This record gives sequence, C-alpha cells and structure tokens, in this order.
Amino acid sequence: MIRSLKQIEELVRKAKDEAYSQMKAPLTPAFAGPVRWPVKCTVGPGLEGAIACESRVGYVNGSQGALIYRGYDIFDLCAYSSFEEVSYLLIHGELPTRKELDVFKERLVRYRYVPATLRQLMSFPIEQMNTMAALRMGTTLMRQEFTLLDKEAGRRDVGQAIGTDEDSIAMETMPTGNPHAVYEFEGAYLHKHMTAVEEAEERATGLRTCYHLLAGVATLAAATARLRRGFMPLDPDPELGHAANYLYMMTGRRPTPIEERIMDIALILHADHGMNASTFATVVVASTLSDMYSSVGSGIAALNGPLHGGANEQVIRTLQQIGGAHNVKAWFAHAQARKLKIMGFGHRVYKTYDPRARVLGPIAKHMAGKDATLQPLFATALALEAEVVAALGAKKGVYPNVDFYSGLAYAALGIPVELFTPTFAVARVAGWTARVLEYLQNNRLFRPRAIYTGPLDLRYVKINRRGRRKGG
Repeated sequence: MIRSLKQIEELVRKAKDEAYSQMKAPLTPAFAGPVRWPVKCTVGPGLEGAIACESRVGYVNGSQGALIYRGYDIFDLCAYSSFEEVSYLLIHGELPTRKELDVFKERLVRYRYVPATLRQLMSFPIEQMNTMAALRMGTTLMRQEFTLLDKEAGRRDVGQAIGTDEDSIAMETMPTGNPHAVYEFEGAYLHKHMTAVEEAEERATGLRTCYHLLAGVATLAAATARLRRGFMPLDPDPELGHAANYLYMMTGRRPTPIEERIMDIALILHADHGMNASTFATVVVASTLSDMYSSVGSGIAALNGPLHGGANEQVIRTLQQIGGAHNVKAWFAHAQARKLKIMGFGHRVYKTYDPRARVLGPIAKHMAGKDATLQPLFATALALEAEVVAALGAKKGVYPNVDFYSGLAYAALGIPVELFTPTFAVARVAGWTARVLEYLQNNRLFRPRAIYTGPLDLRYVKINRRGRRKGG
C-alpha cells in the first residue's frame, strides 16, 4: 500500500522510465510544426485524418505513446504538478509563478460556490436522471445564474461577425481562412456578480468564465452524486484544493493526502487529449460565436456518448461479470469467438500502451492492495490485460487505454460508478476551455462538406397522384 506522497512520485517516474525504454526510437514529432494553409491530407469518414486547426495546447503521439501538455511530458506533470497548476498551464500557455498560482487558486475557491444553480438543479428529479444529463443541465443553469445571455441586454451583435453567406461561399472553394477573423467571444455580453476588475478582465480575455466553469462543474458533479443518494449537496471547503474538494463534496469526508494526490493525478491525466470528439464539439459550437457555457455543455453532451465516455464504467462491470482471474482465459476465448469489443483496450490514436494507463495501472494496484473488494477485480484486470496483449498487442496494436485502470482507481477513492464519466468531464473542462480560447484567436466557422450521393433529376408528383410505396 502507498504510504507516502514520495512513493506516488516514484511510481510515476518508474512509469515514465518504462514508457521511454519501450520506445523504438527517440520521440519523433508527427503532425507537428508550422502550418502553411491550405494543407493536403487524407480524410476518412467522420473527418478521420482531417486537419482542422493549429494548436499549442496539447500533443498526442499515438505511435510512440507520448502525451504532451504545452511542451511538458504528462509523466512529469503527474509526478510533480497539481491539477490547478496544469489547468493554469493549459489555459494561459505557461506554468504559473507562485503568486499567479495563489491568485488562481483563490479565484477557484470563490467560484466553487454556485448556490442559485444548485437550488435550481435540486428542483429536477436528479435521482432519475443520467448523471451526464444532470451535469449538462447544470452548465446551462450556471449560464443563467452568472450571465445575462438569456436576457435582451445580453443579445449578441451579429453585425460584428462574418456573414454566413460570405463564409459559406468561401468554404465551398479552398478554405484558406480569414487573416482578420479575430472576434470577441465572452466580451460581447454582460455578466452578473462580477467585480469591476473581473468585468474588465472578462471583456478582454474571457478567462473568468473559464475559471468559473473549471470550479463550478466539479461542484455540480459532486452535488449530483449526493442528490442521487438522497443527501443534500455540501458546500466546498475553502481550505481544500480542487481534487480534495471534489472528493469531499462527493463523499462527505476529507480525503487523506494520498487520496487527494491520486485524484489530482487522475484529473491531470484527463485534462486534455488532442482534438477528440468532445473537444471538437466544444470548439465547433464556439466557432459560431456562441458562449463558453454552451460550448462546454456540448462537450459534455458528446462525452455522454458510449463511444467516447463511459468505457471505464463498463470495464468495472466486465471485471465483475468475469468472476475472477481464474475465469479470464475461458471468458476471453468466448469474447474472441463472438468478436466482442472488450472495453478498456485499444484506442483511436494510440497503437502502443496508453501513457495514461501506465500511470493509473500501478496506482490501481497499490490502492487495491488492502481493499478486499478491489483485490479480486484488480487480479482479474491483470489476467485480462495479459490475455489481450498476448493475442492482440503486437499483431493489432491493442493495449490498455486510460479507461482500463481509471475505474479501479476511482472506485478506491469512493467515487460511484455512475460518476466516472462526470469525473472525466470535471477534468476535461480545462482542455475544452483552453482550446476554445486558442481557437477563437483566429476563428473560422466550421463548415465541412458532405459528398452528395443521391439522385439529381427526380420530378415532383402531386400527392393525389402518388401510388403506394413498395412494401407499404
């Protein structure tokens, strides 16, 4: 069992050493460097392979198993940093000074209080709702509590934006972008409950809304957990950090320093991950010059889909269904024969071991060490990993991804299974908002095309002359 914070740091360093020792060559950038628009690329269904924008926020090298935030290796950030520091890094582009971090933390302490939002949320049957639906609703209620966007005074001035016809015509030819497409995003509407300094800051940068969502979404997720179990939400504790507060507001007890650190690492690992589906959804909505609350709400909606979020929930259920490490061989043979998808393995980007899983695996092992409930599940997980990697690792590049061990770590922290995906969202708000702020510095309305495959010369027939359809 982990007995000190130093041991956690050592686990992460060992994970880094293992990852880099297994790289076949020094880390070589792919899809990195300056871009000269337009670019040529091979695009598959679902925009696979499409280049949508440039970014300095995060970088994923799937062939070598590397994850970088603003130039910093994810292993180093997990070993030495905190979620607050990493969030600041993602949003601002550089690590904070001590003073900057203290101010940032103080702002998060204040923004964790969302009383009007919680009162409105409690008027809905949260115990009957999908947890992600409750979280998505909560961001809308935050929008109403803290902005005037739904009032006439907050109506956007569409005259400041590029016209839809003008943009559509440009996109039907070669999309070269507009060198002057820099628009105000947050400054075009009014906020409530803001000091004069915050008002000026918000109009200039939109940072206040990013901070507010980063703090408030965690409060809403924790409150949802309690409401589903018949308890009242807890006020955040101003003496606790972000990770510790999240656990406290959810479970009702202060976490140990070890639990707080592990929650910190889990949030860091989920903070950003390239132009994934929920990030893309967030940026697409932002590109219309909608607001940050609506943009993050769309990210939550995308994460709700089972092909994106929720895999770690299914991993736990699968491990329970297998019934022990001794059943793994037979279960896996049956799954292969029926060509069943095994959740927690394989990744759209990684063709090697997911670096996030390299960190979470050892952590889950140590946390399961003295937990009678988790011990058999972890033993089953190890046996299943061995079977899958032996059968599909070298041949198809199928290895554990972040979801395979994250559920076990979450369960050890007292997070209920239905809160696994909302916890993902609590972390990813940092990446979502950082990428929106970046994209809007040179905004371009997303307008991909579809290839039409239907007929072109059908003649209209009046309804009284139409015959019955075949099979009708």
